[in-house]
Parts: sequence; structure tokens; C-alpha cells
Amino acid sequence: MNFPEELFNRMQSYNMRLLSPKQTHEFVDSVIEFLFPLHGEKGLEMSHLCYEWERLQCLFADLLSSLEHLIDETPKDISQRFFAVIPSIHKQLLEEAAHFVQCDPAAKSTEEVILCYPGYYAIAIYRLANELYRIKIPLLPRVISEYAHIKTGIDIHPGATIGKNFYIDHGTGIVIGETTEIGDNVKIYQGVTLGAMYVEKKLQNTKRHPTIEDNVIIYAGSTILGGNTVIGRNTVVGGNVWLTESVAPNSVVYHKANVVIKNN
Repeated sequence: MNFPEELFNRMQSYNMRLLSPKQTHEFVDSVIEFLFPLHGEKGLEMSHLCYEWERLQCLFADLLSSLEHLIDETPKDISQRFFAVIPSIHKQLLEEAAHFVQCDPAAKSTEEVILCYPGYYAIAIYRLANELYRIKIPLLPRVISEYAHIKTGIDIHPGATIGKNFYIDHGTGIVIGETTEIGDNVKIYQGVTLGAMYVEKKLQNTKRHPTIEDNVIIYAGSTILGGNTVIGRNTVVGGNVWLTESVAPNSVVYHKANVVIKNN
């Protein structure tokens, strides 16, 4: 069977001049490997790091070249701006790895956190994607975030605002929406949703997701919805709680269920 001309014409008219997900994933992997090198006994050499630094900038500029029709700045200028903040992102990620060790009794070292913890990996990718989101790079932050989502089961929109020392335990099934605001020293567990009350296109430019203030803990399976919902500082939200209204600071919120145990 010959290739259908009708299909060819449609593909021509909808030829997406956009970045390659595969190339984006390779770039993300390269950045993580650069920031947290597994160098064994050989140690680090400045010449090698300089070479990798230049290579990463070239990879990033190549990625951006496919978005030139959607951005105002040149790929080179954007690349320079992005890589200028990489040192501060790296410092923050090391601090967060140390915070994971302090929070989790099962964690024995920062190396273990960096290598083994999906929650930490998702946060690291978020920090990179969020920087690109803030400098208004189209599409690329979402592709980067979805890569972490695929690998970890943790869905953090790059537009979310997340403070320092964010801790995710286990993490599978976590959803954090675009306009979520999270303060410092917040802990959340698997299956938590920070979402919108409902989804309509007209809400695109409004705050749809909750605000979580400093030092809040949200246990597994809880759902907190709405742009006007604020969970006050120092609050503990127990497991399987459903919240669509604000909670005052220093509160304890829990779902009460009747559990019956019978002897057979």
C-alpha cells in the first residue's frame, strides 16, 4: 500500500517545529549527572568539568533553537541566563538532600538520597524546570517536568512556587498544580493532591490551587483543593483528608473513620 497522500498533506500542514522529547530527556540526564557526578576514585578534574559545562550549554542552545519561532531572545542569551543560576540551584539541592537525611530515619547519607529517592529527584527536576518557567520559556519546562513524572509518578507543575527544604516521602501519586504556593519546610507524603476545585479554560489566568504555609505536614492520600484555600503554618493534615476550605495556623486536621476488627 502506498503512503496516503491525504495523510501526508495533513502532516505537512501540522508539522510541529518543536523540540524533541528524547533530546530534552538526554539534556536533563546530562545536567543531573553533571551536578551529581559519580566519579569513583578518579576524582574531579577542572578541565573535564569545563568541557562538560560547555557541552551542556551547547545542548541547551540546540534545544532552544527549535523554539526560536516562539521566543523573543536568542538561544545563546537564554542559555547564558539559565546557566548563570545553575550554581545557586546546585547549592539549594545539596541543602535539600541534607534536609532529607534529617527528615527520614531510613536515610543514611546525602549520597543515598541523591541516588535513590524519587521525591528528591522530582524536586531537583522541578527546580530546573521552574527556573525556565520563570524566564517564560514555552513548552520546555513542561516537557522536563513530565520526564520526572514518568520516572517517579510525581507530578509537579513547573509553575508551582515551592520554598526551601521541601520534603517528599515516597511520593508516588503526588500532584501539585500550576498555581500552588508552598512555603518553607513543608513535608508531603504519597498520594497527596494540591489541585483545583474544577477545570475550566476561563480559569487559566487565575489562582486555582491552594497555598500551603511554612512548616506544614500533609500525610498520605489527602486532597486539598482551591485557589482560596490556605493551610496555615505549623498545621498537620492527617491521611485521607479532603479539604476545600482554609485552615488556621497551628491546627491538626484528621479524617475520622470507624475501623472494626473481628476475630474469625
